[in-house]
Amino acid sequence: MKIGVDLGGTNVRVGLVDWDCLVRKLVAPCPKGEEQEVVDVLLSLIGELMAGEVTTIGVGVPSVVDRDKGIVYNVANIPSWKEVHLRRILEDAFHRQVFLNNDANCFALGEYLFGEGRNHDSMVGLTIGTGIGAGLVLDGRLYNGRNTGAGEIGALPFRDTDYEHYCASQFFTAHYQVTAHELEVSARQGDGQALRIWQEFGDNLGCLMQAVLYAYDPELVVLGGGITAAFPFFEEAMRQRLSQFPWQESVRHLHIVPSTLQDAALLGAAMLNG
Repeated sequence: MKIGVDLGGTNVRVGLVDWDCLVRKLVAPCPKGEEQEVVDVLLSLIGELMAGEVTTIGVGVPSVVDRDKGIVYNVANIPSWKEVHLRRILEDAFHRQVFLNNDANCFALGEYLFGEGRNHDSMVGLTIGTGIGAGLVLDGRLYNGRNTGAGEIGALPFRDTDYEHYCASQFFTAHYQVTAHELEVSARQGDGQALRIWQEFGDNLGCLMQAVLYAYDPELVVLGGGITAAFPFFEEAMRQRLSQFPWQESVRHLHIVPSTLQDAALLGAAMLNG
């Protein structure tokens, strides 16, 4: 048995995992106050799931991580977490080995082991929500970089800002003052304006996919996050943009699919081992 933690700015998710089976999951709102408040929630949730059979604890956090020292820095959407010695805190509390990593890397690892990434040697996991997270599996291994920040392609410059601005939910709110969910509902009702906006989003995402191909040339890209529910509305425009990529042999061998695996990041966190 292993415990996996998916620490987000909105919710903290903790799961008891038996290989690919999520035996039990607990979810609690993430406090917005002091550092210790968030730590206390983590300790409480993990403690409720802790049992004698648990061998390791894996934690995915939306930040860069010093894996050697077990420190997380500047956690996105948790302002109080500037420098948290999380591994020491959890190992002192539970006397289990603790592994830390970026949450997008955990998503990619979960998909590689249990989801769409099975039977693929190279894949990119993209989580599309408020921003864009990215994790890499290259030649059958999770690639972290020095501070678990490898692959964060959404932060690359694009147009007047970066890809994240044009390929995540902030695109809809900033340019059209509407949420992605509202646009999805309208598109399902056949609203022409909503469909056009999704096509524009798909074209933007196609530009991001070209950057992914230039950087990594993977076999597979798995899309996660709530926006992927609207995949049918932006897929065609995304692929149309990819048809302009200069190396079409790479495009022909690239699979782009939405995730169908629930709690991929939680499962991936549980399977961290270094």
